[in-house]
Amino acid sequence: MTSEHASCCTPAATPVTLTLPSSTTAPPAARKRSTRGQVRLPGGGFAMGDAFDEGYRADGETPVHAVRLKPFHIDETAVTNAQFATFVKATGHVTDAERYGSSAVFHLVVDADPSDVLGDAAGTPWWINVRGAHWRRPEGGRSGIAGRQNHPVVHVSWHDASAYARWAGKRLPTEAEWEYAARGGLDGRRYAWGDDLTPGGRWRCNIWQGRFPHTNTAEDGYLTTAPVKSYRPNGLGLWNVAGNVWEWCADWFSPTYYTHSAAEDPRGPDTGTSRVLRGGSYLCHDSYCNRYRVAARSSNTPDSSTANLGFRCANDA
Repeated sequence: MTSEHASCCTPAATPVTLTLPSSTTAPPAARKRSTRGQVRLPGGGFAMGDAFDEGYRADGETPVHAVRLKPFHIDETAVTNAQFATFVKATGHVTDAERYGSSAVFHLVVDADPSDVLGDAAGTPWWINVRGAHWRRPEGGRSGIAGRQNHPVVHVSWHDASAYARWAGKRLPTEAEWEYAARGGLDGRRYAWGDDLTPGGRWRCNIWQGRFPHTNTAEDGYLTTAPVKSYRPNGLGLWNVAGNVWEWCADWFSPTYYTHSAAEDPRGPDTGTSRVLRGGSYLCHDSYCNRYRVAARSSNTPDSSTANLGFRCANDA
């Protein structure tokens, strides 16, 4: 795999200006621990990684290795627009996309004044850097989130996700926690529901159908995001752990981490330049980004935001 494969999924941030305004608000105060909207998982052991050897080599999905986790809690859904709006109203938080002045939008859904279309993001023609695109304006300045309150919030960076989690009395999940939870009790399977993408001919996740990147037949009913409780939950009660939006994890990313990962509650490398992303998104397609498999990994810089990037929270038990 090359860096082009990584940028196709969630391109890195591209500031409109080189001098960014500092955040106008202090980091939100940590609130009392809350497990609202979360499921409690018993922890235990599982085999982490790609048992089918189908991933991009540079993503580091192998070797498969034994991991054991303590009990923990995790959100049953990705954080929604309504939940994020409550956070912003309470704290005055300004997202990185708003500070940068632009964010990446998929080319088929840009809804902005032509003067706000700034060109391809990270050299990929299907990602457009759009001035004024952020969580309230996901397709650009002419768009909004009316009618999408129960859709996952997007255009949120790792910094934004961490700030929300702190305010909510939660934290981001580790990568190992995320995979354990996403597997839904099905160890060693390709997807959260088994090994077949469309069992019984039914779509089980929100991904691209058709010919990427120009024709999406939307057979699953969605061109972009779906409500967070679409399809069916997995065996542990989590919704949309495949497709819909990429989800930030707490860990720094390293493609070689699995070769020396801790066996007990691994938390990723001590340092890095990018944070782990999991789950794939509505833009994933097996012709270029087969990352809706439960073992699939990706990453991006912690200040980056795109129209297919969200998160869910976790908690110690």
